[in-house]
Amino acid sequence: MDPKPIITFLILISATVIAAQEYVRPPPRKALHFPWSRKPSSLPQQVHISLAGDKHMRVTWITNDKSAPSIVEYGTSSGKYSSVAQGESTSYSYLLYRSGKIHHTVIGPLEHGTVYFYQCGGQGPEFQFKTPPAQFPITFAVAGDMGQTGWTKSTLDHIEQCKYDVHLLPGDLSYADYMQSRWDTFGELVQPLASVRPWMVTQGNHEKENIPLLKDGFASYNSRWKMPYEESGSSSNLYYSFEVAGVHAIMLGSYTDYDEYSDQYRWLKADLSKVDRQKTPWLVVLFHVPWYNSNKAHQGEGDSMMAAMEPLLYAASVDIVLAGHVHAYERTKRVNSGKSDTCGAVHITIGDGGNREGLAHKYINPSPEWSVFREASFGHGELKIVNSTHAFWTWHRNDDDEPVRSDQVWITSLVSSGCVAQKRHELRSILVAP
Repeated sequence: MDPKPIITFLILISATVIAAQEYVRPPPRKALHFPWSRKPSSLPQQVHISLAGDKHMRVTWITNDKSAPSIVEYGTSSGKYSSVAQGESTSYSYLLYRSGKIHHTVIGPLEHGTVYFYQCGGQGPEFQFKTPPAQFPITFAVAGDMGQTGWTKSTLDHIEQCKYDVHLLPGDLSYADYMQSRWDTFGELVQPLASVRPWMVTQGNHEKENIPLLKDGFASYNSRWKMPYEESGSSSNLYYSFEVAGVHAIMLGSYTDYDEYSDQYRWLKADLSKVDRQKTPWLVVLFHVPWYNSNKAHQGEGDSMMAAMEPLLYAASVDIVLAGHVHAYERTKRVNSGKSDTCGAVHITIGDGGNREGLAHKYINPSPEWSVFREASFGHGELKIVNSTHAFWTWHRNDDDEPVRSDQVWITSLVSSGCVAQKRHELRSILVAP
């Protein structure tokens, strides 16, 4: 008997079994341990930066010395600071916890694509950052639901290998969950990355930390992570927008009012009315709770926000929506009103940065027609806006080496597809409605 057909059959069976197997995740990693070390009270700690309007950067840091000045010295040569800026400071108390002095100082105007060296408070180590480019290409690193575990450290290590310009974080930063010292250890953990590239964040449910009758929500988040809400005409740090290169990014709040009578909705209409798609052909939106989610975790939690805001975002031809909350990864087709739509947004859930609560393993089967790729693994995303018409999205599993991409797709802008022009009248009608 000729053995070749049998061998061929066995090879085919083996290939089928291997292809059918799901990705096997490694075991969970424990929470990180931060040993206490005595530091000078005036030493700048938890340094991070964020965009603060055109050609400006906000530098934030904390000192235990309440008299430490809120100044930042900076320049384009190491150790030679040609400019100095005076900022503001705040602090907060939370039950028995008392924060250090939280400094916020805006520096600029700055040149695009330039390395700057800076020192906080007139002492301590020198830091450096590179400003984003003035035009395409621009790359965003994206990771939400970070926490402070071994997986978080792996995510940060992978992001550090990425050549990116801005970090986007769609909610759930420290997982302090009322233990305020965890905000301090989170600031210490992310400082190596957050001090060299701007971090643009929005709030998640773990930032609430409200105690009825005793403490309003988001006290620590608003004090520590001040975003450019005032620069974008918003009255709340929970929602704002910014522009960088050819991208207009809108950061929305899943945990503040969002119906058509809310301040957030009115601000969103006003912000969209100012968007110039000739100048910023790409429109990207971030918020915490996903609208399109085929994971069994957090099903339906985004429905009310989706009902209120999706018609407006659809009329505005939003290209990409990034969300967190669900501890897994999922990417959709262009979608609107619950079904595929070539003029809708690509929705990406990326709440898999490394939190201590673990992964959301269970998915609804069969998967919805709009779901393209989904996997319960920790990781991060990279969004490279190549030019006004094309962007390249990749998602990297935590336990893979950096060159290994688990999911990738080219995305064509809605400006180039004609959807923006097609829906211009529809958008105008919504924006002028009372």
